[in-house]
Amino acid sequence: MFKEIIAVFIGGGIGSSLRYLISKFSFITVASFPFSTFITNIIGCFILGLTLGYFLKSNNQNSLMFIFLTIGICGGFTTFSTFSSEGLTLINTGNYLTFLIYTIISIILGLLAVYFGTIMYK
Repeated sequence: MFKEIIAVFIGGGIGSSLRYLISKFSFITVASFPFSTFITNIIGCFILGLTLGYFLKSNNQNSLMFIFLTIGICGGFTTFSTFSSEGLTLINTGNYLTFLIYTIISIILGLLAVYFGTIMYK
């Protein structure tokens, strides 16, 4: 159990640091749309899908590497709390259409990214 906690701790730190770097070097800026979080979450979903696909195929979901990559790195990299906070900011500033678009495409593309990541190993 201690090894798993350390794996999550180190992976989460790596994932969070990568997320921070993306937020600092955001290449796309359009008005009020939170592209940094959007891009980070979609990339993270795809990486999670790739990881899940690989470890499901090898039937090794309990390995330390699986925990490190999924819960640690992907968990630290993606961010539901920032997504929710930015959504609330869009509502509070009257950007209802942007909020609706952001929410819908984040959920749909996130699910598709995980799906396409998992089928890469079939």
